[in-house]
Amino acid sequence: MGLVPGTQHFRNIRRHSVLTDPTLLTIRIDESLYFANARFLEDYVADRVATDRSIRNVVLMCSAINEIDLSALESLEAINHRLETTDVKLHLSEVKGPVMDRLKSDFLDLLTGQVFLSQYDAMRTLAPEQALT
Repeated sequence: MGLVPGTQHFRNIRRHSVLTDPTLLTIRIDESLYFANARFLEDYVADRVATDRSIRNVVLMCSAINEIDLSALESLEAINHRLETTDVKLHLSEVKGPVMDRLKSDFLDLLTGQVFLSQYDAMRTLAPEQALT
């Protein structure tokens, strides 16, 4: 995901001309997280960070997540822990209320990054030079 210039909107980097930052990886999750897809997300994040050493922050854009099960919560904990061992912070953005309620376990206490109200707020904080362009 990248920022559409002159806006606060984010779009797919393969389909649109967008602003990105090499230290920031943004992943939009387009469905609820549960046992069948949580491991895929875990592996995807690990692969992206392993192949690009410039990444310092990962933001999961959660606007489409309506539900999260225990397996997915465990995967988020694993992602957070794995990133922490490589000095990369995990952040969340646009988390819906019911999902946030589910995350209010030890996960939020251990989260290495922040929970942002919007993806634009995340970029403005983590890559301010891109958000101001």
